[in-house]
Amino acid sequence: MEVSMTKSVVTETMNVQVTLRHSNNHSSIEEYARDAVQALARVFPGIISCHIILDHQKNDAEKNKLAEITIHVPQNVLVARDSAVAYEPAVDSCVDSLSRQLQKYKEKMAP
Repeated sequence: MEVSMTKSVVTETMNVQVTLRHSNNHSSIEEYARDAVQALARVFPGIISCHIILDHQKNDAEKNKLAEITIHVPQNVLVARDSAVAYEPAVDSCVDSLSRQLQKYKEKMAP
């Protein structure tokens, strides 16, 4: 049986949805992920929404914490995915990747 829990929170900057899969209540990591993606709004203020999926992979003993972040911006969707030994480094890696993607997107949008 797959356990999945999704919570949406709308802040002043963007709608952030967090889904925890194969995991129980981890409000601290959920808050960490939410705070991490807020930094992306400083790179590109036009983010429409953000969906964070945190998944515990049973088949990988080493890097079994998977983070996937999907960001919706005008006329585009950006995705980053990474796994690590803990959720925090996986989330950080995704945020770094999305920061670079947003920077490139912003440069393309500039006249």
